[in-house]
Amino acid sequence: MTLISMLIALIIERLAVRTKAWQWVSYVQPYLQVSRQGPLAGLLNSQFGMVLWWLLPAIAVAVVLLVVDFWLLTLLVNTVVLLLCIGCWHYRQLYKQYLNAAERQDQEAAYLVMLQINQHAGIISDELSHGQRLIWLNFKYYAAVLFWFALLGAFGAIAYAMLRQLAEPVTYLDLAAVKTSTETANATDNEVAADAALETASDLDSAEQTASTGTAFEQSTAQSAFTTSNASNLDQQQRIQGFAADLSHWADWLPVRLFGLGFALVGHFSKASAALIAYLVDSSTPAEIVLADIAKAAEPLPDELRNCNSEVCSLVQLSKRNILFFLALVAVLTLSGLLS
Repeated sequence: MTLISMLIALIIERLAVRTKAWQWVSYVQPYLQVSRQGPLAGLLNSQFGMVLWWLLPAIAVAVVLLVVDFWLLTLLVNTVVLLLCIGCWHYRQLYKQYLNAAERQDQEAAYLVMLQINQHAGIISDELSHGQRLIWLNFKYYAAVLFWFALLGAFGAIAYAMLRQLAEPVTYLDLAAVKTSTETANATDNEVAADAALETASDLDSAEQTASTGTAFEQSTAQSAFTTSNASNLDQQQRIQGFAADLSHWADWLPVRLFGLGFALVGHFSKASAALIAYLVDSSTPAEIVLADIAKAAEPLPDELRNCNSEVCSLVQLSKRNILFFLALVAVLTLSGLLS
């Protein structure tokens, strides 16, 4: 069942999934909005509560699958969950724009597209080349999700996808736009109400003075409330991103090394295995650096090709071969009875 769900989800994602409704971020954003008010808001005030808040969607789906124990429903839910968790149409579009710019030798456009990818994904390391950054995104959206799905089912895929999305700055872009538009509308309504009050009281000097004082006080209070709300939301966003980034480091530790082994098997084995062994018990180096170094060793390229179109294509192809290797591994484990 695990292998079948993976194959169906990957095929559909490549051929049919295009709309935003099939991107996991489209459901994380409303979850964040709802969590700012109501009973869920209290969970974000403590470390244990934040862990429960993070796992709540995964627990809900796991409970449904446990209660309704029917193989067809399980297959359908697992496939839909995988489609949502691996959906990265936004980055695939940016990758196509990058390739188009590179093919027409437009270095400035290619750099701007890669800069946009870095900003949206939150990639801050300057050590990574363009190809290594794309390999990291491929790992986060495909390899790691498939690993946790194979290990823990839909629960693992959702839990990992939540961590990944909460750590990405792109998750909060639409939320900021909605908040800004709401505040602008509220400020406009306050100004209209203030103007109407001043015009109504224009015939009476004492009433005009009172209305002006009251309007100024209301505007000052509203501005103070907006400032406090902005600071509170920003602080909450930073806490959530920090929490997700810390847990993602450990959630990526084992999958990075497993897929590093895959790089060694589908690439230059001796160099890649040496790089893998060097990081085997290292728990301090960021996962993106570990993956990038192993991939660089598995697909050795001249330094002059760094950030060129050929380097990007070579590393992306290496990553695709690695995904096929992992699917073959899952198939072997399924046939041997170790996976259901």
